Amino acid sequence: MNFSPFSPCAGPARFDRFGRPLSRRQIVSGLAQGLGGIALGQLLRAESAKAATEASGMPISPAGVGGLPGLPHFAPKAKRIIHLFMSGGPSHLDTFDFKPYLAKHSGEELPDSYRKNGRLPGMAGTQAVCQLKESLYPFQQRGNSGIWMSDILPNLSKVADDLCVIRSAYTDSVNHDPAITMMQTGSGLAGRPSAGAWIEYGLGRANDDLPAFIVMVSKRGVDQPLSAKLWGNGFLPAQFQGTQFRPSDEPVLYLKSPPGINREADRRTVDLLSRLHGVRPTSDADPLAARVDSHLAQYEMAFRMQRSVPEATDLSAEPDHIFDLYGPDARKPGSFASNCIQARRLAERGVRFIQLFHPGWDHHASIRDRFPEIALEIDQPCAALIQDLKQRDMLKDTLVIWSGEFGRTPYSQGRSNSESNRTFGRDHHHRCFSLWMAGGGIKPGVTWGESCDLGYDVAADGVHVHDLHATMLHLLGIDHERLTYRYQGRDFRLTDTEGKVVEGILA
Repeated sequence: MNFSPFSPCAGPARFDRFGRPLSRRQIVSGLAQGLGGIALGQLLRAESAKAATEASGMPISPAGVGGLPGLPHFAPKAKRIIHLFMSGGPSHLDTFDFKPYLAKHSGEELPDSYRKNGRLPGMAGTQAVCQLKESLYPFQQRGNSGIWMSDILPNLSKVADDLCVIRSAYTDSVNHDPAITMMQTGSGLAGRPSAGAWIEYGLGRANDDLPAFIVMVSKRGVDQPLSAKLWGNGFLPAQFQGTQFRPSDEPVLYLKSPPGINREADRRTVDLLSRLHGVRPTSDADPLAARVDSHLAQYEMAFRMQRSVPEATDLSAEPDHIFDLYGPDARKPGSFASNCIQARRLAERGVRFIQLFHPGWDHHASIRDRFPEIALEIDQPCAALIQDLKQRDMLKDTLVIWSGEFGRTPYSQGRSNSESNRTFGRDHHHRCFSLWMAGGGIKPGVTWGESCDLGYDVAADGVHVHDLHATMLHLLGIDHERLTYRYQGRDFRLTDTEGKVVEGILA
């Protein structure tokens, strides 16, 4: 007989119109409507999820439960991470790495000793003239800690005593896509799980009504695409991919029910799917079973998110002094400032990994005009987030990270030998760059590592991206060498075969 999944008396039709028994696959694939308009047919097409499930030798924790058995490995110092990602590569030499030598020799040619193997590491590797260029902005020592910071970040300078500035970060690639992918996944090649996916896989969710891994991208007009692979699940089951929140009336796509479908109908749909999944012999070795379990858990969560997401993303309840703290853009949906407020709200609600992408830092040209604009967009909100978490007694167990995918060159891209020339920029640079961390078990008011006199190479205590990831996991109570997933005959991990915890910055 025919039936509707939204009928009060809906039951599993076990036979087709010719009286032949239906397989479980036919029953499930026939339910391609319902909650949020999501087609259940994708269960049968998700070959990557199938491969991950079948290849894994590790148990898959149910969504909304606890994570893998035995995790955390030891007592965590951080409950959650907020990663403020400055996409495009902000100049460390104009923000956090003061170089008096560079100022003294500004305008001179890059010394021959830096032209290793006859080619520079940047995108303009064949650039004939490479004039050293001092910072465009004065530096001063800030706070009681005396951390050197640029005048371009006046608000962040006020919370210097809460920051741990790392001046010796480095990575593997000088091109945007592999460098961004490396920072997010631990590999320059696409297809690996993102850091947030690994964290959710290991620790599960702290809030059954919200995803453990949420992403927001600033709404601004730049031509740097940021694709979902950066917060993807890779070869981990699909339930661990990041959920993107958007600045609109529908923060999560396809979450709302279609017209004519009410919440009670959605509830019956989820319950019916669950019952259908249970209609099989106990000896059934269907390889789709684990995949269906995972997706049913996602549907169950999507049902709960229909209520939790509107509440979590509604900033109207925030008092005026909070908007004032985060700055003039705080009331603009999709702005970095608005997303920072949203990040704090999600942190309060138990979301484990929150990532804010702010594109627009790729300053190959006109850096003198463009850099102040984007620095203004992030300076007050970043400082406000630190202050806001601190006043709520949350900074102590929230790890905040600010980074790009790499830094910029100490020499100009294009000639810069006159004040009237405003078109020069700085090229990509992966051998040395700066980032900062705060809260969540990190020493406050300190610097770590050194770059050379030009800010070109690491001089001491280098921190590779793998080391950053190892330290992040450590602060969450995870031994990065023990969080693995078997895929295609190999045990993979976020830090690949490398990475060491940066012990010197731990509180």
